[in-house]
Amino acid sequence: MNGKPIIQTLHLFKIYKTGTVETVALDDVSIEIKRGEFVAIMGPSGSGKSTLMHMLGALDTPTKGEYILDGESVSKLSDDDLADIRNRKIGFVFQAFNLLPRTTALKNVCLPMVYAGISKEERIERAKKYLQMVGLGDRLEHTSPQLSGGQQQRVAIARALVLSPSLILADEPTGNIASIQASEIMEIFQDLNGEGHTIVMITHEADIAEHAKRIIHIKDGHIVKDGNDHQQRKAGK
Repeated sequence: MNGKPIIQTLHLFKIYKTGTVETVALDDVSIEIKRGEFVAIMGPSGSGKSTLMHMLGALDTPTKGEYILDGESVSKLSDDDLADIRNRKIGFVFQAFNLLPRTTALKNVCLPMVYAGISKEERIERAKKYLQMVGLGDRLEHTSPQLSGGQQQRVAIARALVLSPSLILADEPTGNIASIQASEIMEIFQDLNGEGHTIVMITHEADIAEHAKRIIHIKDGHIVKDGNDHQQRKAGK
């Protein structure tokens, strides 16, 4: 892990307006995440963590403040430029998997590479490599209904990795799978982080957040706690 931040948010505000009513979803959020970190952003429903995830994923822009991703200022980009940043720099893993249901694991993982203009031969080679990495080398031709929830999430992780993103952004990645499969998914994330991948995970589950090396707690749009004391507690056992 080097000292250069991959994520910097500087006094981010997100204010939603409904008629004359204003709702402050993010209130002066400043965080810095270095390349190679594994960070969980944790908070209850309505805390602002989903809004922050949308900012970090270049899915939305702040009302005020600046977001710098991997050296590029994202805060005021057009929708097309935001899409370009997402494609080049971010691998998404969602709670709902977002796989095409009647499509094989191999083809689901190939899909981002089709849009990136990568040749068919290289697409297949890369997809096989990452599916083997997540333990699905024998499930290449299985469609989503033929896979368990945990296996579908592994396919989603492989898909997130194929374009070698700067950042893996996981939104409640264990929310739709059984607890034993959730532990296996978190082991995959820990292994990926051990290989140098930067991972930011949104969760409301304390036991899932504990797998990260650093936990940022958000409540009512504010950062209320940020640190790795859970790691120190583990080391002290």
